[in-house]
Amino acid sequence: MMGYKSSKTFKNFPCSHRRHAHKGHCAYVHGYSRSFTFWFEAFNLEPGTGFVMDFGDLKDIKAWLEDLFDHTLLLDKDDPLLNDFIELEKKGACKLTILEDVGMEGTARFVFDSVSKMIDEKTEGRVSLISVECRENEKNSAIYSEL
Repeated sequence: MMGYKSSKTFKNFPCSHRRHAHKGHCAYVHGYSRSFTFWFEAFNLEPGTGFVMDFGDLKDIKAWLEDLFDHTLLLDKDDPLLNDFIELEKKGACKLTILEDVGMEGTARFVFDSVSKMIDEKTEGRVSLISVECRENEKNSAIYSEL
């Protein structure tokens, strides 16, 4: 099938994470400035504007990303030190975001699943989110898309 596609990138969400199960240095808390690129698809353009997706309608998604990823510490829900980090958050040392999988792949899937629902509601099904790229720096990223 043929359709229209557009993308929107949100950049500069400084956060840190750790991969507690990694056997190397990624098991330590370390940080990146994450960014997210969303690819949208529609078979019919928005009446009046001719847009696939009106990017002005994404302010709530940007705010959601900021809440989860701007100056936060991302931890896996099964991190064996989770309770210690929760205590640090209570003391004001960090703001936690707890995910199933804080790696780029897991984050891309989580963001895709969440934002896909938001886009479907906003556009009443006219627009589909077809992929999300989660980038931790200029060298590393992961993409999640429904096949």
